[in-house]
Amino acid sequence: MENNNLTLNFNAPLPEWETKAAAAIRSRRRFAIRDYIATLDACADCQEIAYLLNCYEFPWDTTRSLEFALFRVFGVAKGSPLLVQTGEFVQRTQKRYDDTVLILAEILENGYDSPRGNAALVRMNKQHGRFQIPNDEYLYTLSTFIFEPPRWIAQYGWRDMSEHEKRAVFYFWMEVGRRMGIKDLPAGYAEFERFNHEFEAAQFRYSPDNEIIAVATRNLMLSWVLPKWLWKAGAPFVHALIDDHLLAAVGMQPAPRWMQQGVKSSVRLRGRFVRLLPPRRKPRLLTRIKTPTYPNGYVIADLGASK
Repeated sequence: MENNNLTLNFNAPLPEWETKAAAAIRSRRRFAIRDYIATLDACADCQEIAYLLNCYEFPWDTTRSLEFALFRVFGVAKGSPLLVQTGEFVQRTQKRYDDTVLILAEILENGYDSPRGNAALVRMNKQHGRFQIPNDEYLYTLSTFIFEPPRWIAQYGWRDMSEHEKRAVFYFWMEVGRRMGIKDLPAGYAEFERFNHEFEAAQFRYSPDNEIIAVATRNLMLSWVLPKWLWKAGAPFVHALIDDHLLAAVGMQPAPRWMQQGVKSSVRLRGRFVRLLPPRRKPRLLTRIKTPTYPNGYVIADLGASK
């Protein structure tokens, strides 16, 4: 495929951050990238920091945390009717997942200032612009990108994120929010986190639409590892990683306590194992991995619903 600003090329050059952080990436020290990030400016260098965190330090954890962040959006009863109405989450669940992942990955891996990152932002804004989405729902979704990865990593990651790294993630997504035209963005990290908690307390409540899209997404996750006839047996293992407040809002039953403890302990054990491994020497770039929807690549302008 051509290597232009819109078309994926699996052999395209790596992002510019690779050159800047080359010494830390080549180092055999387990904490070399963490120490390098500490020398960067949380605001001015937030794009580079976001790249290193997502593609080197916590690629698996970031992907899992954002998958469960998607579930949190499904707990907002006033927003779920639109999600069901579009049909994307129910009738084309895998495509909707792949489109969302790839748009976000283009921004995270290339930076919002890059041609590819900007093209992904333009495409995302075009998709959202067709609907009357309340500003507070935009704010809440943006907040999950900021706060869910650090929360997941604090529980299951191979190391904690530093406050410096959390601030960089905050600045990164705040700039994305500004470029999306989201209004009334909070001034600081603590203020936005408070909004996140207060919004969930006020807006998480059950509706049938919540359940429809949550079940479709949960079943998609199960389909990656289990045949359909085992989905019912596998569902509690997914529920074990979701808090009771959200489960009630999407009409799902909590897993037994013993299963919750077992599943969470297993994921924590994975983090401890990763800590013992040598540091990652190559980035995990989701934009370079073939997906079920786009096994031969994709064009950024075609991501998302066509109608």
